[in-house]
Amino acid sequence: MRNAETDYIAQTLHKANALKAVLKNEFSSLKEQDLPTFENLQQQKIEILDFLASEQLVERIKAYTEEPESLSENVALWQQVMELMKECKELHIRNEVLINRKLETIRGALHTIQTPDPLSSVEVYDRLGKIRSSSRKNSVGNV
Repeated sequence: MRNAETDYIAQTLHKANALKAVLKNEFSSLKEQDLPTFENLQQQKIEILDFLASEQLVERIKAYTEEPESLSENVALWQQVMELMKECKELHIRNEVLINRKLETIRGALHTIQTPDPLSSVEVYDRLGKIRSSSRKNSVGNV
């Protein structure tokens, strides 16, 4: 029975390593603006997170903490899993910051395009070559 527990922890460690790799690849694809790769990574990430958030894993952790013998036998593997999960959390936060910065940049660009700036208004001449009255000035792009 102890081999099955150790195997399960080893599988959890493998999944945590896979999550770390996915998060690193996610950051690279975000930097390069490679959206197809980013979208493919999301499916992988969901599968890994489903395993790591499963009730089965939670029940196993509870069982290990209730049985000091099994906890002490596998404590080194659990420590590795926990360290990897901390690293994954930091990588996730880094990716989130990058996504938020990109979204802010896009929102700023859209705001600039959509909001007429009174300082960039264009003076329009009538048929006689005179400037139209200031109440009828058109904004850039709104002729």
